[in-house]
Amino acid sequence: MTPTRKIAATLLTAAVALSLSACAGSGAPAAPAAETAPASASALEGSITVFAAASLKSTFTELADEFESSNPGVTVELNFAGSSDLVTQITEGAPADVFASADEKNMTKLTDATLIAPDAPVDFATNVLEIAVPPSNPAGIATFADLAKPEAKTVVCAPQVPCGAATLAVETATGVDITPVSEESSVTDVLGKVTSGEADAGLVYVTDIIAAGDAVTGIEFPESSEAVNTYPIAPVAASTNPEVAQAFIDFVTGAVGQDVLATAGFGQP
Repeated sequence: MTPTRKIAATLLTAAVALSLSACAGSGAPAAPAAETAPASASALEGSITVFAAASLKSTFTELADEFESSNPGVTVELNFAGSSDLVTQITEGAPADVFASADEKNMTKLTDATLIAPDAPVDFATNVLEIAVPPSNPAGIATFADLAKPEAKTVVCAPQVPCGAATLAVETATGVDITPVSEESSVTDVLGKVTSGEADAGLVYVTDIIAAGDAVTGIEFPESSEAVNTYPIAPVAASTNPEVAQAFIDFVTGAVGQDVLATAGFGQP
C-alpha cells in the first residue's frame, strides 16, 4: 500500500470510529422522567358540632352516621332543639360548626349578627304542617278548623319557633283562632304531648308524622300550603373545622342527603 493510500485508510478508519462513537453517545432519546401523580385530596379529620332544628333529628342522625362512615377520621356531634333556641345558644357563644334551621327567619338572625356569612346559607329542604292526633282521635278532629273547638285539647309550637310561626300564618290566612292548652319550644315536644295522650291534637310537620309511625295519625289539611317552611344550612363563622363543616353541608345538599330527606317526607327547596 502506498503512503498516500495508507493515510487515506487511516483517515477513513478514524472517521468511522468517530461516527460510531457519536451514535453510541447519543443513543435513543432519554425517556422523560415519570410525571408525579397529583397529590390526592387530604382525608377529612377532626370533629364538628352540628346545631339542627328538632324536626331534623331523624334525618340528620342518619346523615351524620353515613358521613362518618364515608370519612373515618371525622366525628359529628349533633345538638337538636327548636331553631330559636339554637340561635340563642350560638349567639351566647356555644361552640357550633354548622347550623341547620327550620326557617329562614332564624338563620337571618345569625347572618345579621355576623355569626354566619350573609352569602353562606343554602336552602336544602321544605316542610309543611300536618295535624297529629292519637290513633283513637278522641276529639274527632278532621279539619284545621276543628283545632279551635273548645273541647279539643290542642298543642302548638310557641310563636318564635318555626312550626309556631307557620301555625300563626295559617290561622291568619284562614281566620281560625286556636286557643292551645300549651305552646311548646320544639315540634318534638308537641308530638310528645300527643303521643302521651296529654293532648287531643297537635300541629307538627308532615315529616314528624311519618317518623312517628303508628304512634299518631296524621291529618292533612289544604290550608297548610299557606305556610311552607324552607330549611337553610350554613357553616358558623367561628367554626374550628371549616373544611369538615363545609363537607358536611355539601353532603346534606348532595345526592345522598337529598335522598334521605325525601324519604323522610321533606320537599325540595
